Amino acid sequence: MKKELTGSSMDNEQILRRRMHGLYLTRKCGDIEELSRELLGLHCWFHRNVAFSALIRGADITGWKTALTKTWLYRGTLHGVACDDLPVLLALHPFKAYWWRDFLSDDELQTIADEVVQCMEDGIYSRAEMRNIFAESYSSEVIERIFSPWGGIFGGLAQQGKVAFRNMMSRDFDLIDTEPTQTADEVLPAVLRRYFAAYGPATIDDAAWFLGFIREDKKKLKALNLDEYSRFEFDRNTYYYVDGNSDIGDIPELTLLSGFDPLIVSYTERGAVLPPEHKKKTILSSGICLPAIAVNGKVAGLWNIKKGEPVTELFTSQPKRIERAALERVEAIIWQTSGRI
Repeated sequence: MKKELTGSSMDNEQILRRRMHGLYLTRKCGDIEELSRELLGLHCWFHRNVAFSALIRGADITGWKTALTKTWLYRGTLHGVACDDLPVLLALHPFKAYWWRDFLSDDELQTIADEVVQCMEDGIYSRAEMRNIFAESYSSEVIERIFSPWGGIFGGLAQQGKVAFRNMMSRDFDLIDTEPTQTADEVLPAVLRRYFAAYGPATIDDAAWFLGFIREDKKKLKALNLDEYSRFEFDRNTYYYVDGNSDIGDIPELTLLSGFDPLIVSYTERGAVLPPEHKKKTILSSGICLPAIAVNGKVAGLWNIKKGEPVTELFTSQPKRIERAALERVEAIIWQTSGRI
């Protein structure tokens, strides 16, 4: 069993130092595919956040539009994923068609899925084109559900590893062949280790949230052998991590975070990095998490690119050097992404 630390052995600052190291905010990962594997995918509600997240972490984004595969993963959210990682990550949540059963039988759903695949084999990749084609045979209610902008039939096929977006910026789809070959129980131990290696220290609740596990599925995490991890008790919670015995570095004075940055959205408790007074400014009521500026590891402002120009907003007064440095970093991102996003 790994050494169990006392509650005083690690505090919020040390937790944050380890997380920032694991998430490549105090070191660099030069390859975007490797970065995606390490972080179990890059959040892609807005495609440019993938480029932002990669650049912030030192990755080269040359060819990034096709280097990763854009598809639905945990909690039904879009991620940019290394294609060879998809069979493992998709295995965590086997496809279940229960959400169609109020208006389609399994056989009817399979027929429609087969017809969609046939359309793509015939060179039709657009959701809009397919809506028009299927409107001749199905009711408006079925069309709205099947071709919902939130996924619909494409989300179901993606969950099976059969379909993904054509590239990171496209709204059209293409056929892929990444169907899971293992069960969820078979892949879970290795995926959980990868989570704690990159995102730790983290709790089981954090892991369950990140991986989209609820109720009975969450119990599977607790039933795994957790003795292989280093752990400690803090604030009445048990935190797990993989101790790499390396220099984890210090918390930078200034850090840019992408929209939906994993440092913010990957944990159930976000107060250590996102002060409560800044939460509503950073995470909107719609659920959108904006690109943020962290000062000494805590969110202290926002940044963005609007009409090709850098925009920064600090919530409280900061030293001039922080203001200048934040603006310069956003300008650098504009230069690095010019013509690429």
